[in-house]
Amino acid sequence: QVQLVESGGGLVQAGGSLGLSCIVSGRTFSRFILAWFRQAPGKKREFVAAIDWSGSTTYYADSVEGRFTISRDNAKNTVYLQMNSLKPEDTAVYYCAARARLIILRIPDGYGSWGQGTQVTVSS
Repeated sequence: QVQLVESGGGLVQAGGSLGLSCIVSGRTFSRFILAWFRQAPGKKREFVAAIDWSGSTTYYADSVEGRFTISRDNAKNTVYLQMNSLKPEDTAVYYCAARARLIILRIPDGYGSWGQGTQVTVSS
């Protein structure tokens, strides 16, 4: 069983920055593809970013490309999401997810383990 715990959400003004962290425990961390998704009120959960086991391959949603950076530290069993130039439309609950496969997917159904989520609110 895999447990994921996010932290780092909060309230920030437009143009500001926030960093999210997700600690993964329960199984061999380095074998997981890790991803961040987000869900705004009344909307479907959407893909934000993903990273492979080595950290050498990353994918981003078009809406965050160039502003957000995903990274991981396998020694600390932690995945990060650095968010810069935040916009009000980035407001959502952000979820960390783990996938025990080799191929990165951008759909929520491809991930079997999820954190509880952390709220990010960007004021205009």
